[in-house]
Amino acid sequence: MKLLKQILILFTISIFFSACGSASINSQKTKKEEPVIIANERLEYEIIIIDIGFTSFLNSIAKPEGYYSQNYLEARNRVWVLEWNNRARNPSRFNPNIYENIVDYQPTINYGYEVNYKLYNYFLFAQQKYKMNLGGGFRANRIN
Repeated sequence: MKLLKQILILFTISIFFSACGSASINSQKTKKEEPVIIANERLEYEIIIIDIGFTSFLNSIAKPEGYYSQNYLEARNRVWVLEWNNRARNPSRFNPNIYENIVDYQPTINYGYEVNYKLYNYFLFAQQKYKMNLGGGFRANRIN
């Protein structure tokens, strides 16, 4: 579990650095945002997402918690994590500034609703911000 925590922290750092050189979803000047923190002491993991615009996205654009079932979020996250990791493993084909680290998301672990909700919404946000498609029927110009 400590390895998982370390990998998630590295993922967080990569998101921070990729955000530094990226344009905001909104053309307005973005205020300094608080990071989105997802933690579970029982499972010994913590995810900190520092990507400019994500906090605003989560608070204003994302569907509210409870809108999707946990099963739906887990199914979508499995697909998107696989594609994200494939891209992270191929820096010569995909922008290494975006896909800096592997996401250690194990389908056999119950991360709970909050983790799946925020991870799902981060992938929605990233697909829109970076104009990418991680698969599973999502279009980059569409939200939810």
